[in-house]
Formats: sequence, structure tokens, C-alpha cells
Amino acid sequence: MKEKIVSFCWQHLLLLFSLFVMTVGVAVCLRSMLGSSVISVLPYVFETAGRQGLVPALTIGQYTYIMNFVLVLGQILVLRRRFEWVQLFQLLVGFVFGMLIDVNMQLTSWLAPVGLWQQAATQMAGCTILGVGIALEVCCGSVTMPGEGFPVAVSQVTGLEFAKVKIVVDSLLVALGVLACYAFFGAWQWYIIGGGTLFAMFYVGAVVRVVGRRLGWFRRLLAYRPGFRRYIYGLARFIYGRRS
Repeated sequence: MKEKIVSFCWQHLLLLFSLFVMTVGVAVCLRSMLGSSVISVLPYVFETAGRQGLVPALTIGQYTYIMNFVLVLGQILVLRRRFEWVQLFQLLVGFVFGMLIDVNMQLTSWLAPVGLWQQAATQMAGCTILGVGIALEVCCGSVTMPGEGFPVAVSQVTGLEFAKVKIVVDSLLVALGVLACYAFFGAWQWYIIGGGTLFAMFYVGAVVRVVGRRLGWFRRLLAYRPGFRRYIYGLARFIYGRRS
């Protein structure tokens, strides 16, 4: 039992690290002003509209959590009785993800690329970091992110390949972002949904595939126990002894 608790804590500590890396990538993409990553398109549109008083003035991270909540709700509606209630843990993961986006937006506030080449380099760096973070997150083997969980649910019900469903869902999110731009601002906002967004849709997946084949070191780290276990057990004995 103790071994399982230690394993669970270590696994999700590494998951937290993975989410941090992912959100650094998201924030850097946003700073490029060439278009956000797919997962941030709708939150970025709504955050921008909020600054203009058109919707509640929430942060990108807060709108990201709202979107993740809707995606989890979508999984429940699609799967119905086949929905595994342990997947509600996605809500917690989605909340942490949104919170870390806001943290990293603050940490990257200094990043203001000037000129197309700097913006393109920033976008590529952000997409690369995002792809590495996703590969680490998948390797952790915990519950999926809502952005992947919904396509998985649709794939299970329809029998279509996950990759194809993922492309359709991502395209739908971008299309909804474009419609929201016209609804709120009356025009396409290229710095929110631009060439960088299209680039991210294909490049991030390529990075995930390449990095995913080179994560032996991370899998070994994920399987590591001894020193960490002794520390946790020693701390537990210390706390128990103080209470006794």
C-alpha cells in the first residue's frame, strides 16, 4: 500500500513538471503574436474580449479551465455509461494546467519579439517546448488532458482513428475561435489565430513523435523509488512520532 502511495505521488509530481513545460510552450507561442497553439485559441479570444468588456474579464488560464470543463462534460455526454469516473481527475489536471498558463504568462512577460523572423523563431521555440511537454505528459501514464480525452471518447464511440478525430476536433476549435473573433471584434484577429496556429497543428505532433521515442531517461526517472521512498517513510514516522 505504501509503495503504491509513493508511486502515485512521484508519478504526479513528474506530471506537474510535464504540465509546467507544456504551459511554458503555450505562453511562448502566445508571445510570438503569430497565433496561439490550438488549445489556447478560444481562451485567448475570450480573454481579449474580456479586456474590452464584452465578456467576463478572466485570464487565459481561467478560460482554459472553463474550456477543459466543457471538454470533460462532452466526454460524459458522448460515452454515457462507458465513461470512467476516474477520468473526472481531468478536471483537476485541467485546473492546474490553466493556472500554470497564467503563471508562465507572467514569467514570459519580458518576451516581446520584434519583426517576422524573431516572431517565427519564438513560435517555433514555443511549439517545440509544447511538444516536449506533451511527450512527457503522455509518458507519465496518468489520466489524459481534456483536449486529448474528448477525441479519445469520440474515437471509442465512432470507431474512427484517434489521429483523425484529433485533427477534426482541433480544426473545430480553431473554426470556433475564428467565429468568435468575428462575433466579438468583427474581424479575424491574426495575432490570435494566424500562421503560427496552423504551424502548431502539424509541428507539435511531429515533435511529440520524435521526442516520445527518446524518453528512456524519463521512464527510468518515473520508475525511480529508493531514496524518495526512504524520505517519505522517514517523514511519516517523524510526524507519527510527534503526534504520539
